[in-house]
Amino acid sequence: MEFLVKPVEKVWEERAWQRLDCLTKPPRSLGKLEELAARIAAIQKTDRPRLAKGAVVVSAADHGVAAEGVSAYPAEVTPQMVLNFLAGGAAINQIAKSADAEVFVLDVGVNGPAFPEHPRLIANRVRPGTGNIAREPAMTLDEAEAALMAGFEAGKQALAKGATLLAAGDMGIGNTTAAAALTAAFLGLPAEAVTGRGTGVDDAAYRRKVAVVERALARARARLGDLERARPLAVAAELGGLEIVAAAGVLLAGAEAGVPVVTDGFPVTAGALLAARLEPAFAGYLFAGHRSVEPGHRRQLEALGLFPILDLDLRLGEGTGAVLAFPVLRAAAAVLSGMATFEEAGVSGGG
Repeated sequence: MEFLVKPVEKVWEERAWQRLDCLTKPPRSLGKLEELAARIAAIQKTDRPRLAKGAVVVSAADHGVAAEGVSAYPAEVTPQMVLNFLAGGAAINQIAKSADAEVFVLDVGVNGPAFPEHPRLIANRVRPGTGNIAREPAMTLDEAEAALMAGFEAGKQALAKGATLLAAGDMGIGNTTAAAALTAAFLGLPAEAVTGRGTGVDDAAYRRKVAVVERALARARARLGDLERARPLAVAAELGGLEIVAAAGVLLAGAEAGVPVVTDGFPVTAGALLAARLEPAFAGYLFAGHRSVEPGHRRQLEALGLFPILDLDLRLGEGTGAVLAFPVLRAAAAVLSGMATFEEAGVSGGG
């Protein structure tokens, strides 16, 4: 399975910095906003970048590991929240409205009856939830490939509606457990270093969650050996969620199309880790919308070489932190494309 992601050309980033340093402001006085602007310019191959409408694909799936008592919420919340997304009643719907973004929902693995047709629902259910990763593989390799392509096609569909920014979101009770297992596997870290409280579990449930991640890792190692060196999609088939793998596909679709892609919290960034292992050029298109309170999210962002645009103690998912960052990315592009240089404005430059 190959993706046609072109490496970002550094020459355009260098040209962007040349212009940024001539704009009517002290050099680098807009800090990381200028870094964002230069990266957007390199992606668009222009020193006058522009960003308009955005989109987020919220991938939804259930997790067999929820049976281990690792979440504060019951599994039936996943299909209930899908209906809430489609009705416009969730947090991501309100944030998307404020950020000029459209919400698409991908049913890649919800356990329950099929959802009624809806213009923003993408029905591509690979299987009704994953296996319990503490006891069995999450899915087969063929199913992991199908989930990846489901996300990829959903991302292309969102882009076809005119999106110039693309984010991935997630919904799936139990998915921070799968994200912790995947992150530990990809980064070679112990379970406790990357496992957080997810939806807000108590101390007993947290200890149980760490133990479940440890069991899942031990089981996967017995099948694949060194998980850092194993085939990335095979690791995802052992440990990952269908919606996590689909999120990787969504982000890869944006990168292949040459648009900035924005990761959200812990589960989606586990998908970004997978995408980066499948396609090395992908990282040049990726931005971190925020840093969540999950301890593993910090480790993921460090591994990807990303700084968070926002840090608001979010832990909801749905793509909320990613879409909140859209206006900042638009502002970064506007600064580079719209500000005057000292010469253009007739302003005296500094020493």
